This record gives sequence, structure tokens and C-alpha cells, in this order.
Amino acid sequence: MDNEDIKKDVFKMKKIIIFLIIFTLSFCLVLIYSRYVGTKGIKIKEYKIAYSELSNDFYGLKIVHLTDIHYGRITFKKELNEIVEKINLTKPDIVVITGDLIDKDTKLNKKNINELILCLSKIDARIEKYAIKGNHDYKFKEWNSIISNSNFVDLNDSYDLIYTDSNKNILITGVSTNSYGKKTIKEKLSSTDNYLNSLDKKNKPNYSILLIHEPDFIDEFDYKKYNLILAGHSHNGQVRIPIIGAVIKPDYAKKYYDEHYKINKTDLYISSGIGVSSINFRLLNPPSFNLYRLTNR
Repeated sequence: MDNEDIKKDVFKMKKIIIFLIIFTLSFCLVLIYSRYVGTKGIKIKEYKIAYSELSNDFYGLKIVHLTDIHYGRITFKKELNEIVEKINLTKPDIVVITGDLIDKDTKLNKKNINELILCLSKIDARIEKYAIKGNHDYKFKEWNSIISNSNFVDLNDSYDLIYTDSNKNILITGVSTNSYGKKTIKEKLSSTDNYLNSLDKKNKPNYSILLIHEPDFIDEFDYKKYNLILAGHSHNGQVRIPIIGAVIKPDYAKKYYDEHYKINKTDLYISSGIGVSSINFRLLNPPSFNLYRLTNR
């Protein structure tokens, strides 16, 4: 091998080493950003939801959709208080939590239970506050008392009617996590179905909302009964890459994981949530909650 060939090999080796150094540094910077920057701050995502038959009684109704807080992982009292302040600034009529309030690895004690209750009870909704269980909440028997003591309505496998100044109403239904338990989602919705089947067309709700944690279960029941379905669980991918989109998609959020889907006439919105699950990173997907405004035009 002559000197020229040696020089070429050395040059190639230098290029490879430089590339590896740049790649390693870039990868480390992305990891640092995803952990310490991407998981901070709160973004409010606003959506206008138009339904031509919506009664004027509900025109402009504001719904805040909060999900996947995963309290005790990287979200604690300080972060939750910041979220509550931002929610109250929007002056919501209704606030909903669609699961995973508590992270499954959190060791609940009296102190953080009281912190959760104190923070959540500060959320101010003009009409009502509702919550359902996510798959992480399933292991905590304390969830029920936290929710009730925070003045939220436990909407697991049940429904409520929202009235304003007339006899028109909005139906809001909730389904507990479908990752566990023997009941099918159809069985969980049976009380709502029985109620709807008991009504004549004249007395049907003016608008129908369903709260669900894992969005892929939408294909296992008659979703057409609902105008609006609100879900969590997917975090919209938690880690996203330009062009490719969501990289991490949990079970039961493989098909539906992005922000919005129009399925026939039903709107499915999936909030990216506040916290993290499995890995403590968020990339190009900051913590957020959704704000919906109902309108008839």
C-alpha cells in the first residue's frame, strides 16, 4: 500500500469518526432536550366543534379536556398547580379527565393524596367536573376518594345530563379503562343504551359526549350514538418525528393516536396529555390540555 492509499484510508477514518462524534452529540442533545425541555410547560390546544343542530342554549359551551397527568412520575404539586391556574383562566363550563391521573409506579401516601385533592378541588367549572379511570389508575383504590373529595363526578360506566335554561340537555357518558376487568365496553355502556332506548325522538339529548381512555375501543361499540368522543392514553405518540409522526404507540392506541379523527359524523379527539409513561421523554409533543368550544355554525 503506497502513501497515497494510506492517506485516503486515514481521511476516510477521520470522516467516520467525525460523523460518529456528531451523531453521538446530536443524539445526546435530543435526549437532554426531550427530558428536560420537552416535558416542561403547558400548551392549550383550542378547537371549535361545529354541530348544526346544537341548541342555542349550548352555543359557545367550553369544555376543558385534561388527561394522562401521571401524577408522581415527573408531574407533582408544582406542575399540577400551574395546570389548574391555566385551566381556570379559560373559564370552562365543563372539565373532564379521561384517565391516568396517577402513574402506576407512584407510591401514594397521605401527603400526595392530599396534594392531589387540594389541587384538583381548585379547578373551577361553571357547570360540572367529570372523571374516568385510566389503566394506570386501575391499581389505586384511593382514586375514588380523590375524585369525590375534589368535587369531580365519578363517571365510570355511567352517564349524566347537562341542562342549561331550558329542557334541552347534553348527554355525557363515561367508560372506565378497558385494559382490565371482565366487562366489555358494550356492557359498560348498557345503562346509557337503556336510557337512550327509553326515549322517543322528541326527548333525545341535543348532543352526546363520551369519555373513554383507550381510543382503539371505539370500534367495539356503536360510536354513532355520540357526537363527540374524548380520549387519552396515546399521548399523541409522546415522541414524534417530523414526517414520520408518532413513534411510540401504546396498546389500544395503535389505530387512533393522533389529535383528531372524523369517523362518519362522530368527532374523536385525543389529548396528548400532561405527563409521561414508560419513558420520561417528550419530543415535539409538549404537555397540553384541550379546550373545545361548541357551536352550531
